[in-house]
Amino acid sequence: MLKINPIALFDWKAFVIIILILFAGVLTIYSATYTIEGVNTGPLYIKQTGWALIGILFLFAGASIDYQTVSKYAYFLYISSLLLLILVMIIGSRGFGAQRWLSIGGLKFQPSELAKLATALAITRYFSDYPARYGYTVKELLIPGAIIAIPVFLVLKQPDLGTSLIITFVSVVLIYLVRVRSRFLGFSTLLLLMLFPFAWQIFWENLKEYQKTRLLTFINPAADPTGTGYHVIQSKIAIGSGGFWGKGVLESTQSHLNFLPARHTDFVFAVFAEEWGFFGLVVLLSLYLALVSWGLDVALKARDRLGMLMASGIVSMFAFYCIINIGMTLGIVPVVGLPLPFMSYGGTSLITNLFSLGILFNIKKKRYLFS
Repeated sequence: MLKINPIALFDWKAFVIIILILFAGVLTIYSATYTIEGVNTGPLYIKQTGWALIGILFLFAGASIDYQTVSKYAYFLYISSLLLLILVMIIGSRGFGAQRWLSIGGLKFQPSELAKLATALAITRYFSDYPARYGYTVKELLIPGAIIAIPVFLVLKQPDLGTSLIITFVSVVLIYLVRVRSRFLGFSTLLLLMLFPFAWQIFWENLKEYQKTRLLTFINPAADPTGTGYHVIQSKIAIGSGGFWGKGVLESTQSHLNFLPARHTDFVFAVFAEEWGFFGLVVLLSLYLALVSWGLDVALKARDRLGMLMASGIVSMFAFYCIINIGMTLGIVPVVGLPLPFMSYGGTSLITNLFSLGILFNIKKKRYLFS
């Protein structure tokens, strides 16, 4: 194997981008939880800083472990995530109308975050182990279909519509990349169109009442401006009031006067927009775009099929998170409770995303090595 200094192979430019977004996230959480009287409501930004430091260690761990080794344990991680999701249904703690968390020794974590990465890795492992030269048939897609369906069902039962959508979207991307036979693709598309009304009816009937309300609010948030449409309306006001340059750090009135709900989690983007304005948003979105572009480059230039699929799954998962969360705050996507990567408060999501990107660092590093 070609011996090159591992430090020289590490992509420090991408790492700096990650650090900048993490710093912006901690600063925004600090501001979002700062009261108008100047007293912080809780040490959430300190906790987030701690999670970020732990997450960076996981990033380096992901960058150090050969992605082919990670793939070997993909099914183990997948089964473990399913067992944790089942455990959530039995002894999970509830909050905000959902049962999504497990508490171990006073530490809370969200197994669905692990499930989304584990599912992507399991599908990647399957398609890598069983390639189809001329495209996959219906029979050959039954097993990956089951791999996708089981965690989606378990996550929906929590309920967590947002994470289940992420798992589905990433899986569709991977299936598209491995190709299916053209005849099957045309037939399945026609069949899906025919079955859509029935599938939607089943989907709608299995949604919780608050999830139905969120979807209806997305269509017309002004129908209930003080109730279900309140979050989106206040988010739009916060983003618009930032103007071009923003109001400045600790000067976001929508946040500090408690108009904006979930300001340190789902709607942290709106807080950032109010304080940093259009200019700040351009910088932040440029950082995210640079990170996604880097991930796509890693996928395109991966040295094998496994690396390409794994990188594609990870970067699509990251991109979907960004698109859906930012879309929620702008009112162009229904509110489904997904965090903004590296910005929203939360340890499980932060560590999972950082470990996932660590795998991308490893895939890129292996591009320059040969056995």
